[in-house]
Amino acid sequence: MVLSAFLAGDGAGWIEAGAASVSTIGYPPATVNLSPDDQAILGGEAGPAVRRALAMQRSVGEFFDALDFVPVASAHMMAEIESMGEAGLRFVEAMAELGAQVRVPTTCNPRSVDPAIWRDLGQDEAQVVSEERLTRALEACGVAVANTCINYQTIQPPRFGEHHAWGDTGTVIFANSVAGARTNFEGGPVALAAGITGRTARYGYHLDEQRRGTVLVDVTAAPRSRADWSALGCAIGRKVSDYWQVPVLDGLAALRPTSEDLKHLGAALASYGSLAMFHMVGVTPEAPTVAAAFDGAPPSRRFAIAPRDIDDTYRSFVAEREKPDLVVFSAPQYSLFELRDLANALRGRRVQADVTLIVTTNDQNCALAEKLGYLATIRRAGGIVAAGTCFYLMTPRELREKHGWRVILTDSSKLANIIAGYDYNPVFRPTEVCIDAAVTGRLAW
Repeated sequence: MVLSAFLAGDGAGWIEAGAASVSTIGYPPATVNLSPDDQAILGGEAGPAVRRALAMQRSVGEFFDALDFVPVASAHMMAEIESMGEAGLRFVEAMAELGAQVRVPTTCNPRSVDPAIWRDLGQDEAQVVSEERLTRALEACGVAVANTCINYQTIQPPRFGEHHAWGDTGTVIFANSVAGARTNFEGGPVALAAGITGRTARYGYHLDEQRRGTVLVDVTAAPRSRADWSALGCAIGRKVSDYWQVPVLDGLAALRPTSEDLKHLGAALASYGSLAMFHMVGVTPEAPTVAAAFDGAPPSRRFAIAPRDIDDTYRSFVAEREKPDLVVFSAPQYSLFELRDLANALRGRRVQADVTLIVTTNDQNCALAEKLGYLATIRRAGGIVAAGTCFYLMTPRELREKHGWRVILTDSSKLANIIAGYDYNPVFRPTEVCIDAAVTGRLAW
């Protein structure tokens, strides 16, 4: 409502003329405590762009009963045309025209096209033009257009206790859980506003009380691969589907999960459970013990995840036929070491001519993987490497209609979850099963 009013024109009126009282468009009187600096900004001392940004943030804060604002170390926004649409694009362009400049390091998520391959894939040129407009507007605001959902691995690792204003489900849950930083899911326009003002409303996962565990999960399953960690996240997320819940996973510390494992676990938990945080006893920084994770309180519920639950998760994705149209490694973007492993698995092999294999990564990993020869190996095998994007953002419905794609095989349960909404038949399997199916043209199980 706030954004639509802003873009329609009357939003500019209430922000410019009535920044001190948004009740003029149906909101209750302001409840967020304003510092002298906040008041000066809303009074126009920092210019119209910062004023508009903070007024929007205050509306969000009021909705969530935030008491005040908290300074942030960085912002990360969902900023691609597939999800922002024309309205979001016009918002960013309007802020750029007002001279908006980010005050803290601000990055953005994957875009919807890779300029190097969009023609080969058959994407609409209008999508490319819109992405170029959005990129220009973001850059004018000082945003680092990094096009990545793994900024925590390659751009700016969050630190314990830091406050951030991040979008993208996978980045937020990693920051909160693995790093012990603090952020909510921030929508693209509000994340940009946070970058411009250098603060965000203090509610939700910025507060100690929201970060306490609520559900105890006894895990006896032992994930053996990154895909198994994704399956674990899917299994738990299906049982704990509530943004305000914080599952505490016990029984996994001895497995010494890697950053990659936790990346895939968190992405799946966020996708299936809308979860913004988890604790893993003996692994994540706020859960040295079960008691510490719950801050001494009892869990609201308790359940177990056994080995059969991992197998059942895979088998819950049923293929309509044994031949896949697509094999996709994406969501989250692949890291340098995942690209290395994929290249090694494809070395000396060839993807079937009637199967399309796509792997997505960010520009940073793409450049280094090119230098190290990983991309050449993947391409020799017949794979397509897409940089700076993620498959579910790559106009997947239009690509399905253009190419007649239907059965998509992936080692990401997050991608399998999202892509079903674009009328694909998603099949989630371990990485090696996906690779074998791409090479043989047949899904083994």
